Amino acid sequence: MSEPSPREPSSHEPPSSREPNGHVARRLLQLYVGLALYGASSALLVQAGLGLEPWNVLHQGLAELTGLSIGVVSIGVGAVVLLLWIPLRQRPGLGTVSNVFVVGLAMDGTLACVPEAHTPSAQVPLLVAGLVLNGAATGLYIAAGFGPGPRDGLMTGLHRRTGRSVRLMRTTVEVAVVATGFALGGTIGLGTLLYAVTIGPLAQFFLRVFAVRAASGGSAVVAAGTPQGAILRP
Repeated sequence: MSEPSPREPSSHEPPSSREPNGHVARRLLQLYVGLALYGASSALLVQAGLGLEPWNVLHQGLAELTGLSIGVVSIGVGAVVLLLWIPLRQRPGLGTVSNVFVVGLAMDGTLACVPEAHTPSAQVPLLVAGLVLNGAATGLYIAAGFGPGPRDGLMTGLHRRTGRSVRLMRTTVEVAVVATGFALGGTIGLGTLLYAVTIGPLAQFFLRVFAVRAASGGSAVVAAGTPQGAILRP
């Protein structure tokens, strides 16, 4: 009778239980740099004034309604969405909880430092920088492998519970949040359209660039359990 093969590490085990400290530290740094840059990229899109990504259309609309900053609204919405994970039986990771707070704080911090653009010569560069930085930030924090953001987990949770495709769930949810946000005063425009068609290829490219090499020195991989389908449009 042959011996059983060694059990492979579960993606739900704490990373420190199976990885060298330096490897975990690199992934943590990648996670928080990625989340901070994601918030900064969203702020650049706000200041460009040419249209926002779907969830920030909603955040901006709610900010107009409540008088709160868009970053604070982002944190609040993220927390509410995270509560929706409970009936969907989704399990948050460190990256999930961190996403709720770090992105909103980084967005407000960047908005305080970057002035609003009012002419095309300033708006277009801000828009392009925001789109590229958003793709890079997405690749950074997803490839770190600490769990999806609350909004992305909502998409994959709905996919698992309904049996519908991730693409359909994402489209349905994002159309709803864009429509609601626009009705409340959120900005849609060229930036919204460009985000929709470029974020998939950009995030796919940067996922490959920032893929964390296995601790054993093996090939570069994105940690198991990452719902890439919620981010990347096939």
